[in-house]
Parts: sequence; C-alpha cells; structure tokens
Amino acid sequence: MLNPEPTGHGGAEGPAEEPGRRLLQRRFTARLLPQLRLLVEECAAREGLNEPRRGEFVLAVDEIAGNAVEHAGGAGRLVLRRVGDELECRISDAGPGFSETVIPELLPGLDGAPKGRGLWLARLVTDRFAVTPGTGTADRQGAVVTVAVRLH
Repeated sequence: MLNPEPTGHGGAEGPAEEPGRRLLQRRFTARLLPQLRLLVEECAAREGLNEPRRGEFVLAVDEIAGNAVEHAGGAGRLVLRRVGDELECRISDAGPGFSETVIPELLPGLDGAPKGRGLWLARLVTDRFAVTPGTGTADRQGAVVTVAVRLH
C-alpha cells in the first residue's frame, strides 16, 4: 500500500503553506507505480479532468515518477493538488538532479539523443512543465518536476 504522509510540512516541495487544495500525497517506489497511476487517475476524474486529457496527464505523471525511480535512487514523492482551474502534480526525488535543458526539443532519437522520451512527452502533453532543483546535498541535490493541466 502507498503510505500517506502528513500534510502541512515543508521539504523539497516548497513552503508549508502551498497554494491550492491537496488531493493526494504519497511516497513511491517502482513496486508502487501501478497503484500510483490509478490513484492519480481517480483524483483527476473526481476533479473533472475528461479524456483524452486525463489519460495524457496520467501518462505524464507516470513518466516522471518512473524517471525518479530509475535515475534517482529508486523512490520519489508525489503531491497532487488542485490550484485554481489546474490540476498540478509535483514529483520530487533525491537523485543527482537535472535541468530542463537536458530534455530535447525534437522527438528523442531524431537528434541523436538515446533517452529522454518520457520527459519530452510529459512536457508535450501538459499545459505547464517545470524542473527545479531539490533541497538535497551538493552531490545528491534532487529535482522537483511540476506538471499541470487546465481542467476546463
């Protein structure tokens, strides 16, 4: 089972008072990714995000969570919230960190990049995409990836 976390504390995701209404907060590992996808889809449906946008949003979240597991130590943390007319998902990890500049502009593979399709796709199908540094140590800074879609 995915472990719920207490709400209202700071950390890599930002200050204790975050905007919007929190819908879901979970730590995850590779084993929990399928359940995480279902929870995100259920929350998105409850908030009125219709298909095909709901499927695209769930795909984007899944790609980012999968990257956290694969490249950042096997785990991450997801916070899903409703902020105004947007559904926003923030995924943080404790990996080496990266910046948006590593995400290719063209479809990965066409420009010689062997990887990067998941982040490229997430940026393509969401209305807002941002990568910011985490709050870890110098060698394991971590990253925070935020994606959002408009509900209407």
